[in-house]
Amino acid sequence: MPSIVELLERLVALEKAVAERDARIAVLEAENAELRRRLGQSPRNSNMPPSAQGLDKPAPKSLRGRSGRRSGGQDGHPGRTLRQVESPDETVVHEPVACGGCGGGLAGAPLAAVTRRQVFEIPSVVARVTEHRLNIRRCGCGAVTCADGPAGVDAPVQYGPRLAAIVVYLLVAQFGAQKRVAQAVGDLFGVPISQGSVAALTARAARRLEGDFLAAIRTALTAAPLVHFDETGFRVAGKLHWVHSASTGKYSLLYVHPKRGRDAIDAGGVLPAFTGIAVHDAWAPYDCYPQATHALCCAHLLRELVAAAELDPSATWAAQGIDALLALKKATDDAVAAGHDRIDPEILAAGVASFRHAALVGVKDHTGQTTAIGKKLAALARRMTERIDDYLRFAHQPGHCPFDNNAAEREVRMVKIRQKISGAMRTLTGAEQFCHLRSYLATAAKHGINLYDALVQLTSGRPWIPAIN
Repeated sequence: MPSIVELLERLVALEKAVAERDARIAVLEAENAELRRRLGQSPRNSNMPPSAQGLDKPAPKSLRGRSGRRSGGQDGHPGRTLRQVESPDETVVHEPVACGGCGGGLAGAPLAAVTRRQVFEIPSVVARVTEHRLNIRRCGCGAVTCADGPAGVDAPVQYGPRLAAIVVYLLVAQFGAQKRVAQAVGDLFGVPISQGSVAALTARAARRLEGDFLAAIRTALTAAPLVHFDETGFRVAGKLHWVHSASTGKYSLLYVHPKRGRDAIDAGGVLPAFTGIAVHDAWAPYDCYPQATHALCCAHLLRELVAAAELDPSATWAAQGIDALLALKKATDDAVAAGHDRIDPEILAAGVASFRHAALVGVKDHTGQTTAIGKKLAALARRMTERIDDYLRFAHQPGHCPFDNNAAEREVRMVKIRQKISGAMRTLTGAEQFCHLRSYLATAAKHGINLYDALVQLTSGRPWIPAIN
């Protein structure tokens, strides 16, 4: 029969094994909760893009209430319906052969009315080859002089600026791959062109933007009262790089950098000297620029609060934060629509108080929790309390500060579309050229300039440069 000492030793060993098992169970439970959180991520409660869900994604659920407006285009929207023109390029007259009643001839009969039908068609397009012959004359003095060729015509055979503009348009504006662009030019215009020529024409166009155009865009953005900032991952030469954007309603700047943080932001040349309102998400490096007034994206915050409510159904503070944000947004939208520069003070005070109370409850409920989810929720609630002015700046400045950072997300979305359609960039130089050209096209579009016309100016050696107000 075991002794008391042996029994005590067994008891200690069992208690140690139980403690180790409990610790292991706690670790596994935390890992399980984190995996379940990741599996539950969707575009509604995270920054995951809708395309990442695949074809089995559920029907979207919006936090917005009903606006009362019918679906589709709203009154006053210009639309793009095909309409008849007053002066067609060609008019073809058709005469009836015989009377539809008695069958008699209608020659010389009075004209009762005319029905107009117009067909919009593209004429057959073929490349037009222009030969420039540079005559060489011998003077009586014996000197031989050659005529000067037109500007830009400096090779025995070359592509013209309009064809080069089409190549750049298909590659950068419509995100075609070099092989498909070369095939399209050959099929549409009967001009043979190689993938190497497509790359060379694009590189030449991008280099023409590296001077005055990009300098003008940086100057305009730095002096703007409000600028949107964002960044997104971009595969370049087999490695993860980052495309950063700075944009307003009139100017767009995109650039690629191997890093995501402050070194990359400094390389953009906008935020370091910017003193207006900087709209961005809650990523920490943006806060390294105290001379700017910061406004945090509430669309990001709404997704985080939705995720918080799903991770911890007992966290009623998350739902309260959502309600406060949406109520303030509606009041702000109503004030802007009515032409007011501020919302009702009582509504503002109530919304701010509700938002602050929700954040404080979140801090109280989750501070001290050791699980990954608990720490995440505590950090979210603390950020809401510490950055409440930056989150609610849209309500304090209706019409001058936006609710979200969607404008910046639209800029970087084009990069994702390019990567999805045509794959990663093979070289950093190619990625930089793509960003230069996207900056040019996006800015031209914001100024109402036809993209093809802007590209013809660029490929002609005279890039369009916006006037800086």
